[in-house]
Amino acid sequence: MKSCRNINNCKPGYLWMLILILISGFSWAGTTGKLAGRILDENGSPMAGVNVVLNGTALGSSSDLEGFYYVINVPPGSYDVEFSYIGYKTRLVKAVSISTDHTTSLEVNLEVSAFEGETVIVTAERPIVELNSTNAISTVGSDEISAMPVLNLSDIVELQAGVVDGHFRGGRVGEVQYQINGVSVNNNYNNSMSLQLDRSLLQEVQVISGTFDAEYGQAMSGVVNVVLKSGSDRFAWNAETFFSDYVYGSGDKRNEPDKFRPLSIQNYQLGLSGPLPLPNTYFISSIRRYADNGYIYGQREFVPSDSADFNKHIFNGSGDGKEIPLGTSDEITGLFKITNNTLGNIKLEYQTIANVINSKYYNFAFRLNPDGASRQKTLSLVHGLDLTHTLSLNTFYTLNFRQNYFEYTDMAYEDVWDSRYDSGGPPQADANYEYGAIVEGVSLGRFKQNTDSYIFKGALTSQFNRSNLVKMGLEFQYSEISFGVPGYIVARTVNQLERITEYSLDYPGIHTYYPINLVGYAQDQIEWQDLIFRAGLRWEYFDAQAYIPSNLRNPANVIPGAPESVPQATSVKTSVAPRIGVSYPISANAALFFAYGHFYQMPALGQFFANSDYEVLKNLQASGVSYGVLGNPDLRPERTVQYEFGYKQAITPNMGVNLNIFYKDIRDLLGVEFLSTYNSAEYARLTNVDFGNVLGYTFTFDQHGPGPLSLSMDYTWQNAMGNSSDPNETATRAEAGEDSRPRLIPLNWDQRHTLNLSLIYQTPGKFVASTIFRLGSGQPYTPSIRSGFGGELESNSGRKDYSFRADLRLEKTFKTPLANINLYTRVTNIFDEDFVNGFIFQDTGSPDYSLSSGQEATLADPNRYYPPRRIELGINLSSN
Repeated sequence: MKSCRNINNCKPGYLWMLILILISGFSWAGTTGKLAGRILDENGSPMAGVNVVLNGTALGSSSDLEGFYYVINVPPGSYDVEFSYIGYKTRLVKAVSISTDHTTSLEVNLEVSAFEGETVIVTAERPIVELNSTNAISTVGSDEISAMPVLNLSDIVELQAGVVDGHFRGGRVGEVQYQINGVSVNNNYNNSMSLQLDRSLLQEVQVISGTFDAEYGQAMSGVVNVVLKSGSDRFAWNAETFFSDYVYGSGDKRNEPDKFRPLSIQNYQLGLSGPLPLPNTYFISSIRRYADNGYIYGQREFVPSDSADFNKHIFNGSGDGKEIPLGTSDEITGLFKITNNTLGNIKLEYQTIANVINSKYYNFAFRLNPDGASRQKTLSLVHGLDLTHTLSLNTFYTLNFRQNYFEYTDMAYEDVWDSRYDSGGPPQADANYEYGAIVEGVSLGRFKQNTDSYIFKGALTSQFNRSNLVKMGLEFQYSEISFGVPGYIVARTVNQLERITEYSLDYPGIHTYYPINLVGYAQDQIEWQDLIFRAGLRWEYFDAQAYIPSNLRNPANVIPGAPESVPQATSVKTSVAPRIGVSYPISANAALFFAYGHFYQMPALGQFFANSDYEVLKNLQASGVSYGVLGNPDLRPERTVQYEFGYKQAITPNMGVNLNIFYKDIRDLLGVEFLSTYNSAEYARLTNVDFGNVLGYTFTFDQHGPGPLSLSMDYTWQNAMGNSSDPNETATRAEAGEDSRPRLIPLNWDQRHTLNLSLIYQTPGKFVASTIFRLGSGQPYTPSIRSGFGGELESNSGRKDYSFRADLRLEKTFKTPLANINLYTRVTNIFDEDFVNGFIFQDTGSPDYSLSSGQEATLADPNRYYPPRRIELGINLSSN
């Protein structure tokens, strides 16, 4: 099987698509919101021609003959809005909150002025419940983020209703679209986010855990839309550092001594923003270094070049005995963003975000020979240019260009010819010495993955009339994805290593692919009186630009007399996804909403293309060896049809509830099929055969004040069922001699009950105390009555124990003439819980003991438990 290895050799016909996008491409995902309402006089009569201005910006509008006004293209944040009209008191409404992809309603009454210049100042109250949203959306602003005991974006996402360990409403991992400032930052190789973002960069985080509008695609379960902070016309700076250590009972069931290591986790961050010498030009920059050594340490008793006598069981190590952390991460994150408004109605922005991560994955087997474990390096770079052109008060368009670059390596040494491979040799252990700890050698595994994606987007957004907000768009994405082994090291004997850099079917090396995506959509939001109706249609086009055998019964074209098989180009995949949403108010403080949509997503391309050269089957015979599960570049997109129905009510101005019922019908998931050849041999390959469904509901309660206390609680009940939790599960069952026919069972992440509770006590500018409690029911596992073949009971018929954890943050602010000083402490896992839906022994359902013999190495591994209590002490300095 062949792949398109050079863009000049790819299929013709895409040049016109690229030209089309560059000339008239329009595709936009929400990065701004809308302010709208009505202006009346003190007698309740509509006022026309009232000026509406968002202070500190160039944004504004005026009311029409019926007193209605709207302001579109408003970046998320808090604004002071001024309403002015000759002969009337100017009304200034402070702290009006604007959220991404949302309409903030603000109605005002103007009073006749006794003398010129009178101003009435009021402070806006953010609605406790957004009555005009048509689906389940959680929006977290920068003020709330800074008060919570969270460290990064993933911590914030995990707190939202319907999210369990990265699974949105029961879907598989990888079904979520992550966007920064409206553009995808997913790595197509595994459909995961390619960046790690800490909370200091976040202006607003929007989590959509159910249905979503047509402007969002390549996702079946949810969307996370991140808006980064921007610079302003005043200089500002901030600096932060914290140090952290684990505090737990030394010698407890983790079997890991608690030593005082105050520098086990370190964080340093510096930010600067303000104007540049160019007119109307602002910047923001940030640099952060984060290092984490974990709490589990090994001891360097051996080095890779040691040589033990396994026959005589003599193990003489030459290590220095130093304690070495077994799992580490050293991360540097940088942000630079520049905004230019010189041209008035045209805003230009350039931004770049980079991650550089050097890490070592935890491997208990290397605890006595820690230098022999492999290292991982990650480089992520997302950068590009955005243009926003405001054509009128009603219409604007955006054009975006992004490059998303991701590189990952996993190997002991970068150079395949490094002599340290030879001096170390392959990892060696004795099962009877220290529970099989590796006492010599070095990891010979080598892997490299690279994704280089170019995205061209744009959007046309127009408030067509008072009732219709219309969006239309196109998007073009070209990706270069490569992965594989950059040079094999094969141990022919313990003392003889062979390098293989001339690749073959048995040693395929690195393959490169060039898939292409094209998207178009149209979306209309109708606001008629109090009724909100959103309708959209999304069209998606995908071409893998690869080949498959034309005859799958003779895939390698080696069966004599059988019909010939030749390379056949993969077919183009298209999908059309309709989506609608309705919000209907049943009173001034309550509304019903309903949403429905079709959602498509191409499977992760790493699985898509892996092991997809069917020529490897040239020696396939009946009852022969297994060649693993073959890839399939001709896969269709996976599909989910979602329904949700909800009720929301503001009980008081400070207290509200939201009930959401949802159902997901999931089809064409990645799974395994078995194909027979003309000579009665059988092989497995990926195809769209898996399925599932999810039924559930979420209940959310929010109370913000009056006073310094805020409370937020969400509860999720869901029933996530499917025929397999992993695409390769069917093949694994077949190889084990188990029944591989489809069946409907609980999925691995089917956590029926999830409760999140957040409490924040805050006196602005003085003191903050916040805590988060998480309670989850046990996830499924497959019980066994004995070890070995046939010992397992029905798949996922057992349930792990409930789990509970809590985090805390305390912060005290001191204001000085030079800077604001914030001293804080953060405590994760306050009560030192050791089990949170993690590892268990299948024969007992417990992480503590097993009924089977030979589990000594597992019982000695402290990583089977949840990380212990961690205490963090930090200081944040910022400009006044």
